[in-house]
Amino acid sequence: MVQPILSVRDLRVEFVTRRGILKAIDGISFDIGKGEVLGVVGESGAGKSVTGSAVIGLIDPPGRIAGGEILLSGMRIDNLPPDEMRKVRGKRIGMIFQDPLTSLNPLYRVSEQLIETIRTHTNMSASAARRRAIDLLAEVGIPAPDKRIDSYPHEFSGGMRQRVVIALALCGEPELIIADEPTTALDVSVQAQIIALLKRLGREHGTAIMLVTHDMGVIAETADRVAVMYAGRIAEIGPVRDVVQNPLHPYAKGLMGAIPSLEGDSERLVQIPGSMPRLSAIPPGCPFNPRCPYVFDRCRVDRPEPIQHSEHRVACHLYDQSSVGSEAVA
Repeated sequence: MVQPILSVRDLRVEFVTRRGILKAIDGISFDIGKGEVLGVVGESGAGKSVTGSAVIGLIDPPGRIAGGEILLSGMRIDNLPPDEMRKVRGKRIGMIFQDPLTSLNPLYRVSEQLIETIRTHTNMSASAARRRAIDLLAEVGIPAPDKRIDSYPHEFSGGMRQRVVIALALCGEPELIIADEPTTALDVSVQAQIIALLKRLGREHGTAIMLVTHDMGVIAETADRVAVMYAGRIAEIGPVRDVVQNPLHPYAKGLMGAIPSLEGDSERLVQIPGSMPRLSAIPPGCPFNPRCPYVFDRCRVDRPEPIQHSEHRVACHLYDQSSVGSEAVA
């Protein structure tokens, strides 16, 4: 069996507050293989970005990783000392943030930021690092990179700035890239270009990509597999085509049913009642049970564990053979 680039096992992230301990991530597990794109979707507050921050080691106090393991190419990284984790971050794991203006320092030229990052993670000279930076800008589609490299961030358009951020993430030739809402601030045509760029980079470099987004269109275009998160847990994970066309978990069904069809049907879109629970008020049993149209007694008491169902893994009592009566489906 081929070793995955990223392996997360029973990850738990907590935030300690005066009112108690809040569980932002509560026992999630997943793998990402070489060259694979895993999409992570869910409403705001589902735990998508916290998962990415935990993987790259950016959970600051009062947050903490309270349990589980994070392995990068077989090496455990969640328990590394800060100095050792700093060597992993940027070199072996790259990060693409939602807003490129928060990732780029407006006071420094793009050349300074790229060259500094390259030299931090390699033994290149300044001149060699500059050539490498120009090559990276060309690779991500910046026109006339040898001239634009000395521009300031504000001299680029939004789409071009995001391309610079992607080049910044590639400086250390990472095994894994975490892309946190990389297309949210961009218009539709630029989104398509960034999506195509991420897919090409994953294919050509064999880079594993964790794509965090709330946009199912982006997931359908980009991802190989998709994990649907709810209240800090993975509700369903499986091949993107299967999850989009035949979702199993009631929450995933609601998300997919809310996507407008291009076939001209005039049926009303699905609306999921209620909202994501606060971390301080996650209900017992299945966290989705107050909003679920299929809820039955067991859902309010027992937390569902992930069950393999065809190509999917779904955390729902409806698919548990031990559920009695007509409430469970095989």
